[in-house]
Amino acid sequence: MLNREQTSAEALPKECPPNLLSDGYGGLCQRAWVEIDLAALTHNVKQLKNILSPRSQLMAVVKADAYGHGAIAVSQTVLQAGASWLGVATIPEGIELREAGITAPILVLGATYTTEQVKAIAHWHLQPTICTVKQALIFSEVLATLHQSVPVHAKLDTGMSRLGTPWQEATEFLQLIQSLPHLKLASVYSHLATADSPDPTIMLEQQENFERAIAQLKIAGINPDRLHLANSAATLANPNLHYDLVRVGLANYGLYPAPHLQNVANLKPVMQVKARVTQVKTIAAGTGVSYGHQFVAQQQTQIAVVGIGYADGIPRNLSNKMKVLIRGSFVPQVGAVTMDQLMLDVSSIPDLEVGEVVTLLGKDGGNEISADDWAGILGTISWEILCGFKHRLPRVAAS
Repeated sequence: MLNREQTSAEALPKECPPNLLSDGYGGLCQRAWVEIDLAALTHNVKQLKNILSPRSQLMAVVKADAYGHGAIAVSQTVLQAGASWLGVATIPEGIELREAGITAPILVLGATYTTEQVKAIAHWHLQPTICTVKQALIFSEVLATLHQSVPVHAKLDTGMSRLGTPWQEATEFLQLIQSLPHLKLASVYSHLATADSPDPTIMLEQQENFERAIAQLKIAGINPDRLHLANSAATLANPNLHYDLVRVGLANYGLYPAPHLQNVANLKPVMQVKARVTQVKTIAAGTGVSYGHQFVAQQQTQIAVVGIGYADGIPRNLSNKMKVLIRGSFVPQVGAVTMDQLMLDVSSIPDLEVGEVVTLLGKDGGNEISADDWAGILGTISWEILCGFKHRLPRVAAS
């Protein structure tokens, strides 16, 4: 006879975290979800605003669905909290925000070249990054046919070796942009490669290159309205890098780009990842768990199945290496993480029931698991962890 507790939907709690940030889930979030603390996000923006130079504005970088936090709700919140600009990587990311009614200036940080892209930027009132002479000429040609002008941001490569015209060619590059009637120079900027390093040598070399380029521009009579260089790490590391605008991503979401920057601002993590127990069973000593039997019980063990897996963003390489929180206590994950489910050794949790909440990232009681913890195990960075949670996990507002 089937065990009603393990098979009936009635055994699962009906309540869900309130105020869904994404559509289409309603009351179906018993399985797993990403919880977003908008109050913590507001707190972080205010903390960052407090350390900015008086002339500096805050651009909140909300690319990659706001680092997995939900771009629309995050954008609305950071703007209300004091951010002035938004930064995205792609045109569709910018369009999503415009369709949501957001009117703040949006900088597209990625490269755009095609006629269709230029037309979309003009139509949706986005502001492109201009990296090369060829790109500037394409924009000018297409915008002429539209009889429309667009604010553009000229990017210089000062040592990142990614997007941008070499800083040594800044004067010629900017003279061309200013000569094109449909391009309105909104800023000149660059990006730092090592701002999260405790050794500031390379960062300061890049800043020196940036300053040299700006000095040459001024000699040529070019005085951009805005200069910007700092990412999250540089914003926290050195006020001399703030200029007119800072581009902050990770720090908005409550994580520090490096341990040595943790005392600069009091940031609070915005994201928690939670799921529910879907079955509890007892297995005998010698019983294998999950694909490949990477874990074999050495004694009688209570196993909990949890409704979340690598298709949701739990890295499979965390198999047998991660812990989660149940009732405020750490319990180990065992066996291979599967596509939609993972297993826990819950022998230390008495009378665990189907439907109880498991915290994979976040706080429960006096304990906490952070994206930095996972990143340390995997040899990666917290940015990758945050961006990995898939859209089938609803984003809900923390209560």
